[in-house]
Amino acid sequence: MIIGYTAGVFDLFHIGHLNLLRNAKGLCDRLIVGVSTDELVKYKGKTPVIPFEDRIEIVRNLRCVDAVVAQEDMDKLQMCKKLQANIMFVGDDWYKTDRWQEYEESFAKEGIKIVYFPYTKNVSSTQISKALTYLRKEDSHEK
Repeated sequence: MIIGYTAGVFDLFHIGHLNLLRNAKGLCDRLIVGVSTDELVKYKGKTPVIPFEDRIEIVRNLRCVDAVVAQEDMDKLQMCKKLQANIMFVGDDWYKTDRWQEYEESFAKEGIKIVYFPYTKNVSSTQISKALTYLRKEDSHEK
């Protein structure tokens, strides 16, 4: 059985998230998804719009997702080992970055393959959040 793992914040869930998860499920028998806790997101210097409990529930209810876990730290290798995952899925915006080149070596030593999926262009939670902020400002000026 091929077990796949991916992790993310999944804040302001959008088509890019869905594309990654559907593509990942197509390459494994069981897809486990880690959803970053609010504390981990804050550690990264951001504040999620959607609370953790809601984000994990959204991801849990996707047809292509078999199981969901809380991603409480940045150590994806430990999580893969704990879950006995054979493949780690990630967006290609991380491809060839220093951090992920190091990860590739560490994961390979454990027999875990990293698969990069194309980043969905022109859509991100950050862009959506900026657009909503802009629209709120415009709306408040009209009143």
